Amino acid sequence: MKSNQTMTCAELLIRLLRDTYGVRALFGIPGVHTVELYRGLEGSDVQHVTPRHEQGAGFMADGYARASGKPGVCLIITGPGMTNIATAMGQALADSIPMLVISSVNRRDTLGLGQGRLHELPSQQQMISGVARFSHTLLDANTLPEVLARAFAMFNGARPGPVHIEIPIDLFNAPVSVPTSGQVTTLYRAAPDPEGLAEAAHLLHAATQPLVLLGGGCVSAPDAARALVEQLDAPTVTTINAKGLLGRNHPLDLGANAALPAVRELAASADVILAVGTELGETDYDVVFDDGFHLHGTLIRIDLDPEQLVRNQRTTLGLVGDAGRSLEQLLAHFPDTLQRNGVERAADVLSTLNLQNDPAFSDFVPLYNTLAEHLPEAILVGDSTAPVYAGNHLVSQPAPRRYFNASTGYGTLGYGLPAALGAQLGRPDLPVVALVGDGGVMFTLSELATAVEERLPIVIVLWHNAGYEEIRRYMDANGVARIGVDIQAPNFLTLAEGFGCPGMLVESPAELAKALANRATNGPLLIEIDAAAWQKNLITTGDNNEK
Repeated sequence: MKSNQTMTCAELLIRLLRDTYGVRALFGIPGVHTVELYRGLEGSDVQHVTPRHEQGAGFMADGYARASGKPGVCLIITGPGMTNIATAMGQALADSIPMLVISSVNRRDTLGLGQGRLHELPSQQQMISGVARFSHTLLDANTLPEVLARAFAMFNGARPGPVHIEIPIDLFNAPVSVPTSGQVTTLYRAAPDPEGLAEAAHLLHAATQPLVLLGGGCVSAPDAARALVEQLDAPTVTTINAKGLLGRNHPLDLGANAALPAVRELAASADVILAVGTELGETDYDVVFDDGFHLHGTLIRIDLDPEQLVRNQRTTLGLVGDAGRSLEQLLAHFPDTLQRNGVERAADVLSTLNLQNDPAFSDFVPLYNTLAEHLPEAILVGDSTAPVYAGNHLVSQPAPRRYFNASTGYGTLGYGLPAALGAQLGRPDLPVVALVGDGGVMFTLSELATAVEERLPIVIVLWHNAGYEEIRRYMDANGVARIGVDIQAPNFLTLAEGFGCPGMLVESPAELAKALANRATNGPLLIEIDAAAWQKNLITTGDNNEK
């Protein structure tokens, strides 16, 4: 039912986002094709954050969504704005992150004609469809409420990911009827089939050496996840995006170490494996890239997306359903704790891994110990960089949504800094640390200006190892000359000062601790770690494993 009240399509868009869907933050750079959208923002309590590049807008929306659990929303101009944000959408698609990208597009009567219009693409919608759950071109302004409802239905009821809605510029000022009701449709995610759930419970009851694999799809149900693995008494792999799901240092938690030999051996010997909300993908289970993660036992998979049930490993029993509801309903089948030496099995594996004393991680154990001591509740947001690769194995968090990075899935560079800004906006009650390298941070260093402008108190820990160290290692290992990896770095402290951000150089855990203790609460702090000096100090002082 519609009222007689009318407003423009652009005004209605902002009203629906705010009043119907509870959106309180938007990321975007105004352009000549989107200025009418900003008319609807005037006087609103919706915060508009201006990144310095549309890729930054997408990464901010991604970090906002991961930290808060709410969709990140972007306003993007036609053409170059969309090509710029495509990388960020690819990262969000790979990790099933809810992101709404609303863009302009050229007038309806010019679409596809190739007339050389400003920002024109042959088909913007077709171009962006490959990194979106769906992309829709609005052709009638009055269908806007329905199209937005589709987007949020995807976020709330299906496997989430980026959704793109493009609005032709001739529709921004089109009069539309205002819906009389702003109520959003109540959606319940799919529950697994009761018969299949009972069969899964029967298999798990009969198991003697069970194993549980929990992925990022489970982050909304930490209590059910923890209770179930405890009732099953089963060692559990929690992937990178599931860190913190069982709480910090839970005795059954093997962490995101499925690519390491001791965990692989445990997985291969498990007679029943329960995998929930995980795609069993390469960047979680095979970061050594040798296809060496094998499951020989009965594999039970639960996922909201039925296609995931038949990918990467041979599934015995597949259940389509929301991970959270599935964990809760499966838990009801286990009123009593099963005794199968799960804690002892997990302890044996963790002892074999001995990660705190692994020479491969010796540079980073004191780094993460210092962060945990001074910022125990912090959200850690990472780029693709050496400390993050180590942190994927070392870090244990007190709750989910407190550790995520770009080393999974799509694996883009430049993610860490802008995603940390989004995380801070999504969870202003928690400290946020961006973990970046001197190579990757250059992709999005301009977003330091946004952090200063928005007075976001993030800590940026910049690991400076003078180039693309990971690629250098690959080149060395494969007998390829080091070409293009020993790159010139700027003076980061001078750059930070130019942005209005305080910065300091640290060369030891003690100096890092001092810097963290003196961090500001009204803006960002850049802490640059000279990797060579840090490593030398650790050897000299012998504090590779300091508390």
